[in-house]
This record gives sequence, structure tokens and C-alpha cells, in this order.
Amino acid sequence: MSLADVPFRRFAGNMIVVHTVTYFLAGMLAYSAMDYESRFLEPPLSHLMRPTSDPWVMLGPVLQPIRGLIFALALFPFRTVFLNRRNGWLLLWWLLVALGIVSTFGPAPGSVEGLIYTKLPVVEQLVGLWEVVLQSFLFSLLFHYWCNHPDHRWLGKVLWLFFIFVMIIPILGLMAGRLSV
Repeated sequence: MSLADVPFRRFAGNMIVVHTVTYFLAGMLAYSAMDYESRFLEPPLSHLMRPTSDPWVMLGPVLQPIRGLIFALALFPFRTVFLNRRNGWLLLWWLLVALGIVSTFGPAPGSVEGLIYTKLPVVEQLVGLWEVVLQSFLFSLLFHYWCNHPDHRWLGKVLWLFFIFVMIIPILGLMAGRLSV
């Protein structure tokens, strides 16, 4: 089956799983390395970010399949542009970095608009960029590889198991927090 013939359901499933897994991995790495728990409690980030103990933040990974589906809906018509090329993952990565990070329509921190229109210090905006650049890099590389190597069933199994883990752990954490209150 050529990649042009990949059904949307499979394309979207792969995209949802890879996005959610790479989001979780990059987020956990950044959470640890950047001490988000403390940083989000102090200005200027406390004016923008919810504390890491907030239930919505804890549910963040569980809600990522929604974003994965949105990505799939947007990228499916262009799948052959980045999936049928050996280095197509670079095209996908550049697209995500250019439109989703650097040149967003809203003033997201670290974007051109964020640097112009927000009051957040430039250092605060740029210091967290590595997380989203890393996640988009891992996402592009892994998604491209998985779609182009469907014969590597072990990879799909590992990704789906990790996806299930990412879905269950935050819910268990929230339940445990409610039980201890």
C-alpha cells in the first residue's frame, strides 16, 4: 500500500499516538530540567501558567489526542509531501516549527508575535523553546519512521503501550489526590 492510499483512520491513529507520546516525553524532561513546579508559581510565569498541581495541567497528557486529531485533519491532505520523501520528516518538522512555534497567529511565548506583544521577558520566552522544538523534532522523526516502516510491528506495539500508559497515569494521579484529601 502506498502512503497516498493510507486510510485516514490509520494516519490519524499514528499521529495521535506519536504526538501524545512525544508530548509526554518532552514535557516530563522539561518539567524535571526546568523545575516547572517552582517556576510556574513565581512571576512572570505565574501570571500566564497554571500551577503544575492544577487538575487541568495534570490532565494535559490525557487531552493530547485532541491535538493529535487536529494535526491529522490538517496534515492528511499533504501526507505524500512529507511521507513519500526520505527526509520528509525534516519538511514536517520545519512546517511545525515555522507555523506552530515561531510564527503562530497569536502571541505565544517565544514566537515572533510573543516577542512583540507580550510583556514576558525575552529570556523567559526563549528558555522554554527547547521543549517544543524537541517535541516537534521527535514527533516528526518518529511519525515519519513509523508510517514508512509499517512492517516494524514492534514499534507500533511499544508506542501503543506507552500511549496507554500516558493515558492512565494522570488519571490515577488525579484519583489518588482526591482520595487523600
